[in-house]
Amino acid sequence: MFSVRLACGALAMALAIGSPAAAQDPSASHTKNEAGAKAEAHEPRTFTTEHEGTFNGSRVRYRAVAGETLLRGDDGEPTASMFSVAYLKKGVEDPTERPVTFLFNGGPGSASLWLHMGAFGPKRVAIPSDARDDGPPPYPIVDNPRAILDVTDIVFIDPVGTGYSHALGDHEDKDFWGVHQDARSVAQFIRQWLTANGRWNSPKFLGGESYGTLRTAAVTRELEGGYNDVALNGLILISSVLDMAHDATGPGNDLAFAMLLPTMAATAWYHDQVADKPKTVAAFVEEARVFAREDYVPALLKGMDLGDEERAAVRAKLARFTGLSEAYLDQSNLRVTLWRFMKELLRDQNKVVGRLDSRYTGTERIAAGSSPEVDPSFVGIDGAYTAAINHYMRAALDVEMDREYSVISGLGGRWDWTIDGGGRFNFNVAPYIGQAMRQNSGLRVFNAAGYYDFATPVFSAEHSLSRNGVVPERITFKYYEAGHMMYIHEPSLKALLADVRAFIKAR
Repeated sequence: MFSVRLACGALAMALAIGSPAAAQDPSASHTKNEAGAKAEAHEPRTFTTEHEGTFNGSRVRYRAVAGETLLRGDDGEPTASMFSVAYLKKGVEDPTERPVTFLFNGGPGSASLWLHMGAFGPKRVAIPSDARDDGPPPYPIVDNPRAILDVTDIVFIDPVGTGYSHALGDHEDKDFWGVHQDARSVAQFIRQWLTANGRWNSPKFLGGESYGTLRTAAVTRELEGGYNDVALNGLILISSVLDMAHDATGPGNDLAFAMLLPTMAATAWYHDQVADKPKTVAAFVEEARVFAREDYVPALLKGMDLGDEERAAVRAKLARFTGLSEAYLDQSNLRVTLWRFMKELLRDQNKVVGRLDSRYTGTERIAAGSSPEVDPSFVGIDGAYTAAINHYMRAALDVEMDREYSVISGLGGRWDWTIDGGGRFNFNVAPYIGQAMRQNSGLRVFNAAGYYDFATPVFSAEHSLSRNGVVPERITFKYYEAGHMMYIHEPSLKALLADVRAFIKAR
C-alpha cells in the first residue's frame, strides 16, 4: 500500500502530492538511527515456531522463521540488520522442486505487513470488503486458506528503516534510502538467505506492491547483473509503478492525463455517474482505453491547434467517461488532475473519492476547494493492519524485539530517486525488466491491477509493459474490481491468490 503506503498511500496528503511514486507513503515514525542513537551490531535474533494449515485444500506443515540477517560491507563489518519472516514447508526432500517467493511492499518506506497480513501470509486480518472503514479494535485475525503455501515457500522482507530492520554502527537508515541503495541491500539479503538456507537451485520468484514493483525491477537488475548472478523464474508485480512520468500531471505532460482516464471511468461507473452505464466495469474501461488512444491523446497533443469542432466532440466523450460536466472540463482545458477529480466527482454529495481505492468515499470539513484533505481509502484500513502485525508477531510467531515495528518510515523527501539516465520524475525502470527478460529466456512477469487504483493506474502499467524491451509473450495481466490493495476486497483476494498460484505452478 502501496499503498501498499502499501501498501499504502497518503495520510499526509501533502506528502503524497509531493511523491507521486509514493503510491504508499507518509507518516513520521523515526528509527533509533534516524533519531541519532547508534545501534551496535549484535548476534542476530531468530524466532522459530511450528505450524500447520490447509491451503487450497492441501494440508501443509510449515516452520515460521522470523529474524534478523546482518548485512556486511566490503570490510566485513555489519552495516545493517534486515528483518524477515519466512514460511517454509516441512518435509521437503528435494528443495530444487520447491519454489521460494520473496515479497515486500513499497512506499518507499513501508514494511511488508500489507502483503503479509492482507494477502499471502497464512493468517490475515479481516476488514470490511465493501469499502467501509476498519473501525476500532479488536480486528479478527483469521486463517487464510487460499494462501499459496501449498506451492511455494514465502519470505517477507522489511527493507532497512522499516519493520524491525535498521542500520548498524556508524551507518544510518538513510544510507539505504535510494532506488539503487535499497535494491542493493535487498539483493544482498536474498543472496545471503539463499546461502544460509541451501536454496540456490530452487525456483525463485520476486514480487512487490506499488513502489515494491519498482523495487522488484531494480532488485532484478542487481540479482541478474554482475558475476554473482541469481536467475529468477518470475516477477510478481502488484499495482505497478515503473515510469514516474506517468504520475506527474503537470503542465506539458499530457500523457499523464491519459494514463488516469480509464481509472476515472471505472470510478465514475462504480459511483453511478455514467449515463447508459455498461453492465461491467471491464467493458467501460476498455471503451475508455480506446478513446484515450484514438481521440484523447491526439487531441491533447494538438494543444492550441485543436479545432472547436474536435474539441467539442472530445469534451462530450470525456464527460461521459469521467462523470464530470462539460463546463468543468472546458474550464480545465480537457485536463483534470487526480486531486481535482477526487474532489469534483461527488461534490454535489459533499463527498470525496479515494486515491488508493476510489470505491471509498469520505466527507470533509470543507466541501469547497480543489483537492481533498485526506485519502479516505487510506484511513479506512491502516488501524487494522498496524494492530494485526504487532499482535500476530508476538502472539503467533513469538517475536520479542526491543524496538518498535516501523510500519511506515518517516523518510519524507530524503529518498534518493537517482537512477541511470534520469532523476525522480524523469525515469523509467521498466527497461530493467526488459533487459532481464532478454537475458533470461525463462523469466516471466505477472502484473496485477485494480480498476479503482489511482495511485498506480491500470493504463500506466499497461503502457510501461507494452514497450521498453519487455517480452509480451511472457507477461500475464490480471485485473480486479478493487483498488491499490485489491486483496482487501474478498472476491479479488480469492482471484488474486488463484492467479498467482497458477503463475507459480506454470514455471
